[in-house]
Amino acid sequence: MEFSDSESISGTFRKKKNMVSQLPFYFNTSSGIRFGVGSLQKSSDELIRLLGKRIMVISDKVLTDLGLFEPLLKEINILGGVSFVFDSVEPDPSLSTVLDSILYAKKNSVSGVIGFGGGSPMDVAKLTALILGSKQNLDDVWGVSNAHGPRVPLCLIPTTAGTGSEVTPVSIITIEGEEKRGVVSPIILPDLAILDPSLTLGLPRSTTAATGVDAMVHAIEAFASESLNNNYLSQLMAREALVLLTNSIRRSVQNGQNIDARSEMLMGSMMAGMAFANSPVAAVHALAYPLGGTFHIPHGLSNSLVLPGVLKFNSYNEKAAKAYTHLAKIVCPSSKKVVSNESEALRFSEYFCSLSKDLGLPVRLRDLGIPVSALEKLARDAMKQTRLLVNNPRPMNRADALEIYRSAW
Repeated sequence: MEFSDSESISGTFRKKKNMVSQLPFYFNTSSGIRFGVGSLQKSSDELIRLLGKRIMVISDKVLTDLGLFEPLLKEINILGGVSFVFDSVEPDPSLSTVLDSILYAKKNSVSGVIGFGGGSPMDVAKLTALILGSKQNLDDVWGVSNAHGPRVPLCLIPTTAGTGSEVTPVSIITIEGEEKRGVVSPIILPDLAILDPSLTLGLPRSTTAATGVDAMVHAIEAFASESLNNNYLSQLMAREALVLLTNSIRRSVQNGQNIDARSEMLMGSMMAGMAFANSPVAAVHALAYPLGGTFHIPHGLSNSLVLPGVLKFNSYNEKAAKAYTHLAKIVCPSSKKVVSNESEALRFSEYFCSLSKDLGLPVRLRDLGIPVSALEKLARDAMKQTRLLVNNPRPMNRADALEIYRSAW
């Protein structure tokens, strides 16, 4: 059966009378969103009203060196505020970095927090705002719905188009060197997300490519998620995100100063974030996290490396094949008649290997210095991501994960 634009692939919504009213769902996102070129500058008054006069900006040294948030600090000062910069966030931020950020915030009696950068600074900002305003300890909030707040006011400002963290209730931190641990709670959704495409103009080609594929993974996994909360709104967001990202990712990589393409990528990333914030991601992320935790491969690139293998694995599942066939019409349309959902889903998986090559991304684990001897451990570590694997449309065991890593090696 073909899917209409209003039909869910999960089987939750069928063309049956009163079916929608019988199956409620939740949909959480950021309280306020400001989008557009120059939106950061236009929002300075609003930031002071929201965050108070003692504002902490959490970012990284690269953005400090680029001076990207210097105009923001000047605006805060002009409006009578005081800014405190914590720019020690590293890729795949560690627990010690989060603890240092919280200590710095408490020391300076911070009234509000801004996360400025990619997913890593925004994830640290979420937990800093939470612990600063809450009586909970960090050890008490790991997992799903264990963070209760309250938190101090929070604003997130992305400078990459990939993670969608500005609209997700998720923060991922690296524990003890390799383990990824998350906090999932609506309380860490920001009061305000400011998306200014001009902030992404300086991104390197490789970062643009990897974060763009990351956003596409979010949309694909949200659309096909086995989550009971896979719903109309998430699927609408996922589809539209893929339209925008497919149309813009190559243009953004080829010409980083193309503001129209950058805007489409940033909007697509945000919409994909909204989708997976409510219909969670699955095995692609489960297999990507060990690559980041063990070998410190950037998250977007980790996702792109295992994406084709996971899609191929899922293509032999009837429900997933139907979902991928639907998405193939958006991402890689073909004039040929669809012979079967399975064959079309396999074509969909092969497309993403070609896309990575076209974008100049590595497509083999060995090209990144990962030895074949590490694959067994990667597969074991992937199996620890139970909160993600449960959302995969096809059950996956350690042997399956190992075979996917081998195919990517």
